[in-house]
Amino acid sequence: MSVHENLQLISSRIKVAAHRSGRNPGDIKIVAVTKHVPVARIKEVLDAGIEDLGENRVQEMTAKKEQLPLQARWHMIGNLQTNKVKSVIGRVELIHSLDRWKLAREIDRQAAEPGFIVPTLIQVNVSGEDTKYGINSSELMDFLAALQDLHHIKVKGLMTIAPYVDDPEETRPFFRELRLLARLCDKKFPGSSMELLSMGMTNDFEVAVEEGANMLRLGTAIFGARRY
Repeated sequence: MSVHENLQLISSRIKVAAHRSGRNPGDIKIVAVTKHVPVARIKEVLDAGIEDLGENRVQEMTAKKEQLPLQARWHMIGNLQTNKVKSVIGRVELIHSLDRWKLAREIDRQAAEPGFIVPTLIQVNVSGEDTKYGINSSELMDFLAALQDLHHIKVKGLMTIAPYVDDPEETRPFFRELRLLARLCDKKFPGSSMELLSMGMTNDFEVAVEEGANMLRLGTAIFGARRY
């Protein structure tokens, strides 16, 4: 199937999942994950109206950014090393993977001189898997409290990666926990803005939509299986 056909199918599946949970499908944004995807294929996504692109690696994002139209809005969705922070400040729409204090301090420091406010999501490891990045759920409130002292970071919500399982229904508790954590953050920190829940990938995005996701990170569902 073509990229356009895949997007039509995805849109249909999102609508059904949203209606099942009483939500407006228009509130749900797709971030096309472009890891290892050729520029020509990415242009097909932009032509289809998807302008939010997610990359895992700073180097790959930088190379593609130079070859694609300015309309593309880039998201850093992978683990961000502190020595790469300077390369993304002012160049991305959103950092999805804020997961440690050292990284937060470096983002704040690099953003201070140009006077930027950097939109971020806190990555939470709700599954507790050792192979996943993200802070533990039990650490979230303390982490968010500490971030109040940094003036160049704007936390806009939470992100998580659910375990990869054969039955997507098994991911529901993890997505539900993230939604409840966001609600708790709003109660404990009235000045915070937990408006974004970045959760749901190709294997489980319909369950994520049912549990409140409003930002889906989709790669294979859009582009098909890639050769690594």
